[in-house]
Amino acid sequence: MSLPPKIVHIIYSLGTGGLENGLVNIINRSPPERYRHAIVCLTDATDFAKRITVPGVDVIQLHKKPGHDWGLYFRLLKVLFSLKPDIVHTRNLTSLEMQALTLLLPGVKRVHGEHGRDVNDLDGTNKKYNYLRKILRFFIHRYITVSKDLESWLKETINVPEPKVRQIYNGVDSEKFHPNQALREQVTPGGFLSGSSIVVGTVGRIAEVKNQKLLVDGVKCLVESRPELRESLRLVLVGDGPLYDSLQSYISESGISDLVWMAGDRDDIPQLMQLMDIFVLPSLAEGISNTVLEAMATGLPVIATNVGGNPELISDGENGRLITVGDEQCLAMTIGDLIDDSEVRNQMGQNGLNRVRSTFNWPKTVNEYLNVYDELLGFSQII
Repeated sequence: MSLPPKIVHIIYSLGTGGLENGLVNIINRSPPERYRHAIVCLTDATDFAKRITVPGVDVIQLHKKPGHDWGLYFRLLKVLFSLKPDIVHTRNLTSLEMQALTLLLPGVKRVHGEHGRDVNDLDGTNKKYNYLRKILRFFIHRYITVSKDLESWLKETINVPEPKVRQIYNGVDSEKFHPNQALREQVTPGGFLSGSSIVVGTVGRIAEVKNQKLLVDGVKCLVESRPELRESLRLVLVGDGPLYDSLQSYISESGISDLVWMAGDRDDIPQLMQLMDIFVLPSLAEGISNTVLEAMATGLPVIATNVGGNPELISDGENGRLITVGDEQCLAMTIGDLIDDSEVRNQMGQNGLNRVRSTFNWPKTVNEYLNVYDELLGFSQII
């Protein structure tokens, strides 16, 4: 019996993040008899790799050195010859150029995913980056975007032919993420919450593009204008990253340390979401945010910046609010409005929950990914 086709996923690193979470979910939920998988990390893999539950998935680390590591290309080529992939699937700009090496592998199909932009190219107009994208578009067989915003950008700015592009939303695990506040005081530090606490929170890597500083500024602005909220308002920041220490110092300097819990990198995200009353995503840029979907599945109203794919998830006034990037006063006012009206909070949360259950689920997402692979290899699609 012949082995199922092999897909080699090339990513920059395997750690906590939306892209990585999506990849692991797709691998774990794919029928093993249909495809084999391997992950090649250009840099390193963390303990996040332990979330892969399917046996036989190789996770290979190439330990890219800072700057131009010319040896990386030879190491990757050696790995690709060894793995003998049928499909090579890269994700985001950091791995896109590696598709050039696959031209040395006869018969390999090339898939590239766009999951969002980084802080160096928020609007996708960097000429150097787009020159590379436009060259490689001739050799990529299929593109997958996580949002309609990224789909339009590929077609209109990078000039990728429409038949090559597939837009597939991420899913959310509604068995893990669901409303429940019964245990909220058991997962926070002692004395942090009281029975009347209103918890505003966010989940994400502490990095510039996620812009948690805006949320800190918004909360500071709110309690300065409404000092009585110091008794009840609490802020929870979940995640780790390169700006963790500087954000912690900034919070201390802002004079609101007693209102903030920096929870760090956690493996109990569903429980931490359940202790929140309002979820905020203050990012500078987004593809489709897994954390917004998870917050919606938890029944939370969501406040998010009006960037990237956020408007595709949040209908302003229906299941949350959209704000302008960098507008701390607007954020403060919006948080204050939701604090004041529990009925609106609950209705927005219910609307978001209904939308997630009807539109964003992993079985649907995985099936759409597998259909792209099937199409490239000439298999009959499974609907």
